[in-house]
Amino acid sequence: MKPWQHLKTISKHRWLVMCGCFRVGLYRQGLTHDLSKFSPTEFWAGARYYQGNRSPNAAEREDKGYSEAWMHHKGRNRHHYEYWTDMNRQTRCYAPVPMPRRYLVEMVMDRRAACMTYQGKNYRDDSALRYLENSREKDLMHPETLRQLRYILQMLAEEGETETFSYLRKSVLAGKPFPWELP
Repeated sequence: MKPWQHLKTISKHRWLVMCGCFRVGLYRQGLTHDLSKFSPTEFWAGARYYQGNRSPNAAEREDKGYSEAWMHHKGRNRHHYEYWTDMNRQTRCYAPVPMPRRYLVEMVMDRRAACMTYQGKNYRDDSALRYLENSREKDLMHPETLRQLRYILQMLAEEGETETFSYLRKSVLAGKPFPWELP
């Protein structure tokens, strides 16, 4: 039964991301979002560790000390900030780099959809922002990407989807400066 439940969960998540991406004009990204979740590495781990109320990657990590499915996923999906790391020429250490805007917007849709999927009727427009603020990922993300993400999620929390999606389409994806970038 877990493979079927997992398939329903990832399909619902992909559908929500696709709808959000379509609303802002990211048609290809909406269609191709998270296709790696159907690969054997990700799908069978997801089915084995399926719980229904959180990512199976967390349960796999608790069981094994790492999540092979997550490592596979983050290396193939550009909407995850973890994908955007490279060798810093000065320090010769891996460090985060800024995310391109189209992947930043897909990340917003991904986070919104994940909260909707796992929280169900308890989802609110501030859910993704609350998740970000309660996580440790703030320390791992490029500061500019974090600032942009926080700004967008704050807008979603305060002004709702319609206003936020319009801003994403007309400003972020159009390459217009964020408020702090204005002269």
